[in-house]
Amino acid sequence: MECCSDVSPSISISMLCFSSSVRLTHSSTAVNKSTASYSYVIVGAGSAGCVLANRLSENTSDSVLLLEAGPKDKQLGSTRLSWKIHMPAALTYNLCDDKYNWFYHTLPQAHMDGRVMYWPRGRVWGGSSSLNAMVYIRGHAEDYNRWQSEGAEGWDYHHCLPYFRKAQTHELGADRYRGGDGPLHVTRGKTSHPLHHAFIEVAQQAGYPFTDDMNGFQQEGVGWMDMTIHRGKRWSTASAYLRPALSRPNLRTEVRCMVTRILFDGTRARGVEYQQDGQMKKVFADKEVILSGGAINSPQLLLLSGVGNADELRKHDIPVIQHLPGVGCNLQDHLEIYVQHRCTQPITLYKAQKPFHMVKIGLEWLLRFTGYGATAHLESGGFIRSRPGVPHPDIQFHFLPSQVIDHGRVKSKIEAFQVHVGPMRSTSVGWLKLKSRDPFAHPIIQPNYLSTDTDMLEFRQCIKHTREIFTQKAFDPFRGPEVQPGPAVQSDAEIDAFVRQKADSAYHPSCTCKMGSASDSRAVVDPALRVYGLQGLRVVDASVMPSMLSGNLNAPTIMIAEKAADAIKGIPSLHDPGVPLHPQSD
Repeated sequence: MECCSDVSPSISISMLCFSSSVRLTHSSTAVNKSTASYSYVIVGAGSAGCVLANRLSENTSDSVLLLEAGPKDKQLGSTRLSWKIHMPAALTYNLCDDKYNWFYHTLPQAHMDGRVMYWPRGRVWGGSSSLNAMVYIRGHAEDYNRWQSEGAEGWDYHHCLPYFRKAQTHELGADRYRGGDGPLHVTRGKTSHPLHHAFIEVAQQAGYPFTDDMNGFQQEGVGWMDMTIHRGKRWSTASAYLRPALSRPNLRTEVRCMVTRILFDGTRARGVEYQQDGQMKKVFADKEVILSGGAINSPQLLLLSGVGNADELRKHDIPVIQHLPGVGCNLQDHLEIYVQHRCTQPITLYKAQKPFHMVKIGLEWLLRFTGYGATAHLESGGFIRSRPGVPHPDIQFHFLPSQVIDHGRVKSKIEAFQVHVGPMRSTSVGWLKLKSRDPFAHPIIQPNYLSTDTDMLEFRQCIKHTREIFTQKAFDPFRGPEVQPGPAVQSDAEIDAFVRQKADSAYHPSCTCKMGSASDSRAVVDPALRVYGLQGLRVVDASVMPSMLSGNLNAPTIMIAEKAADAIKGIPSLHDPGVPLHPQSD
C-alpha cells in the first residue's frame, strides 16, 4: 500500500522560550531566565507529555522544559472560568471549536461516499484528555501480548498492567487490576439513569455476560464504564500530573509555542526550534528531546526535521537526517456508528439541552460540581465478539441516553437514545504526509477507512448485534421507532450503504511512529521508544503503538508515558507475571 512521509507541525508546547543566539549550559536544578539548556525538552503537553513532565522532574538533578502549542486549560487560574473544558457534560463545545483543537480533516474517503472526515485533536494543556469523553478503557490483555509478538519486546500485558495501576486511583479501591494511589482519579457514573440500567439488562437478555470491571479480569460483556472524572470535574493529565508538579523549580512550561523542527548535530538531537509571539527561538536538551505531540503531530515534526522517507522529504526540499520510511505510515483509527431509537418516555437528555435547563445544570455545576453537568453521560457500555472464532472482543458499545448529530454540532430535536458501536481491530491502514514544508500547514491525512471487505463485514455485525440487543424486553417501556439506520435499512447492501454514509471517527488516531524491532523496516522507534538511527530522541505518545487496541486510547497513552518515564530514567520495567487472565476462545 502507499505510505506517506510529510506532515505539518502542530505540536503542543508549554515552556519558557529563549533567543536562538543564547547557548548556555544548565548548572543547577533550578531553571532561571538565563537558562537555555535543559536535561529534557518535551514537545507537547498532552496526555503523554504531562505525565513525562511530572515523572522526569521527580529527579531534582534533572531539568525539564515542557512546550505546548495551545494555551493553558484554565483562565485566571480558575476551572470555573474554563468550564467548557472542566465541566464533563460540556465536552462537545471544544470538540467543535478550534480554540483548543487542531481541527484536522482527512482526505475524501473513497469507500465512504467521498466524505471528508473531521478529526478533533487537543491543542491545550492536557491535549486530547482535555477534549475527550473521559472514558477510561485500557484495551484487552491480548492486545499487549500481540504488541510483544509484533516486536515491541517488554510491552506484553504483564509488563503494562503495573503501569496502569501506578497511574490510577480508582474510587472502588485498589486490587490486582486497579490502582489505589496514582495521580489519575477514575470513577464510575453517578446519575443512575434508568436507560443505562436498561441497556445493561437488555444486553444480558440478548445473551451477553455482565462484567463488573471491563478493565480488570474480564473485558468481555456489558457493565459500568470507568471515567476520568474526579469530584465532578474532568480529570485530564493536566489536572492529574502537570499542575501538581508546577511548583518544582526544575520544571518550566510555556504555552502558545509552535515547534517547527528538531535541531540535530549529525544524528544526535540537540534541541528544538519553535515560534512564539512571532519570534523564532531555540532551546537545547542535554539529555533528550522527547516528542509527545500525538499520532499526527509527532510524525509531522519528524518529517519537517528530515526524519522519514528520504524520497518524500526531497520532494519538499527537506535535508534528510535519517531515512525512516515508516514515519507517518501505519495510521490506524477506530470508526463508529450511532444506532438511535426514539424514547417513549421524556427521560433522555433532550430536555437538558433546552436553554432554561442548561442554565440550571450549569449553575449547579459552577456552585457545587454536581448534577447533570458532572458527567459525560457515557456511563454504560461493553465489549462483545462479532462472530464465532474471534479470540477476544472486537466490538465496543458506548451507550448514551441522548441523541448526537454531527459530532454534537447539531442539536437533537427528539427524545432519543443511542449506542455508539464500532469494530475495534479494523484492517484498513492509512498514512499521513506533509502538505508542504510549512510547519503551520496541516498534514495530508489518509486513513483509508473501510478499504477492506473484513471491515465492512464487521460493521454489518455491529448493526445486527445492536438491533438484537435493542429488541429485548427490558427496553419495552422505553423503545420507540428506530431513528437510525431506520426500518428501510435491512439488507446487507442497505446496511453497507448506511455505514458508508454515517460512520465517523471515534477520535483514536494511532500507530504512525510504530514501535518494533530493528528488523522491521516500518518501525520508527525501538521498544525503549528511541528513534532508530538517531541519538537523544524519543517519541512517547499514541503514535508508537504497533497496532490498534481494543478500546479507547487515552488510558493506554498514559500507561505508555508512565512506562517510558522509567525507561528514560534507567529504571527496570515493572512486571506482574502472575496476574490471572480471562480464558480466550479457540
